[in-house]
Amino acid sequence: MTTAPTPLPRVLSGMRPTGALHLGHYHGALKNWLRLQDSHDCFFFVADWHALTTARPQDRAQLERHVYDMVIDWLAAGIDPERTTLFIQSRMPEHAELFTLLAMSTPLSWLERIPSFKDLAEKSPESASYGMLGYPLLQAADILIYKAGAVPVGEDQAAHVEVTREVARRFNHLYGQGQALLPEPQTLLTDTARIAGLDGRKMSKSHGNAIAMRESPESTAEKIRTMPTDPQRARRGDPGEPQRCPVWPLHELYSDAATLDWAAQGCRAAGIGCLDCKQPLIESVQRQQAQWRERADQYLANPKQVHWIVEVGTERARAVARKTLREVRAAMGLAY
Repeated sequence: MTTAPTPLPRVLSGMRPTGALHLGHYHGALKNWLRLQDSHDCFFFVADWHALTTARPQDRAQLERHVYDMVIDWLAAGIDPERTTLFIQSRMPEHAELFTLLAMSTPLSWLERIPSFKDLAEKSPESASYGMLGYPLLQAADILIYKAGAVPVGEDQAAHVEVTREVARRFNHLYGQGQALLPEPQTLLTDTARIAGLDGRKMSKSHGNAIAMRESPESTAEKIRTMPTDPQRARRGDPGEPQRCPVWPLHELYSDAATLDWAAQGCRAAGIGCLDCKQPLIESVQRQQAQWRERADQYLANPKQVHWIVEVGTERARAVARKTLREVRAAMGLAY
């Protein structure tokens, strides 16, 4: 007699579709997703409804392209659709229904105290939409509808997971009759929460300081070569300090111990120039990008394959979401 395999613990995470991804996305999130798909039942989704909370109406023409550019980067990074469930949020009306049902028991004050909404309401009252106010509750519905045990996030998103836990706790108290119908998810903090960009600030498209995952070798080399370095090392013969240099955090991500030791000693002793220091970093980044571009090429040549991957993942997600909704509707007296 054979026993059924123990189900893997489930995690859920999503990204807003902003188009092709950069190195910050990879090291801040995708690298963690790659590890999780070996040990967890992973649900990764395109958060296109969430994107609408801050998008301008004129941005809508680019939304579809941004969605699929991002999914291609997921696949290029090594996300395996055979081991993970990839889907698009807006293709799942079940999320919206659970959001509505959870809204009936979630105090307004919980949402009004979220720092991102408070800041926006003060700076730009006309932009403080109901969608922005409800953003954390929709995020809670995204998580709870799959009964995810953990949510991999950076520290800046940990507060949203705590809101989800409170929403689940209140729902279970009101409707669970002693059962945890909606499990409270745990926060799974990513190892690398902040990736420095070309100017030392957090890497971001809005800052114009990013290197794309599929950036061309020539553009990557040019961007790294022109990065600012230790401001106190004005001349080639001046000793420097790696910890003051915006290039150093990228070195720590991409260079092995021997290269780091060579770069640190050469900088502090003025034995190497800044361009010398940057060259092995350029080569390491380019090697990784070459792998991503090679994987991406097969999907760019066959976009229908990407659409099919998302379609299959969406149907797989829908089966799980519908089961949770049936349980929630029954608990709330709506099973008629």
